[in-house]
Amino acid sequence: METMAMQIQSLAIVVLMLVGIYFRRQRKRHIKIMSFAMIWDVILILQIELSRSAILKASEAVKNTMLLNIHVSFAVSTVIFYAFMVYTGRKLLNGDNSIRPRHKMLGWTTLFLRILTFITSFWAVAPKETL
Repeated sequence: METMAMQIQSLAIVVLMLVGIYFRRQRKRHIKIMSFAMIWDVILILQIELSRSAILKASEAVKNTMLLNIHVSFAVSTVIFYAFMVYTGRKLLNGDNSIRPRHKMLGWTTLFLRILTFITSFWAVAPKETL
């Protein structure tokens, strides 16, 4: 049941990100939606850590399945890209429009990584004997 709740949250975050992209030309709405999605995603990571000791398991990469390691790589990359998105987004807010192409490219990459994180999460939580 706990896993299902986390998967539902993960799906909601992806959908929220898609909604945020839809409103990208409405700056205030875009910023609120995307900020909420990123914060919620970090909170979800904290929930997973507190319930499953995810960091300890992820640090044992040699013992983990390849799919779990791939999932962790996508998840960590997504959070790193969130930092780039905040940085370039703040520059845009401050009037630096030269950063817009980079923000756009980073945004699509971040969304792609988040979707891959969501997809691989189904295999990452599966019992080892089913993989």
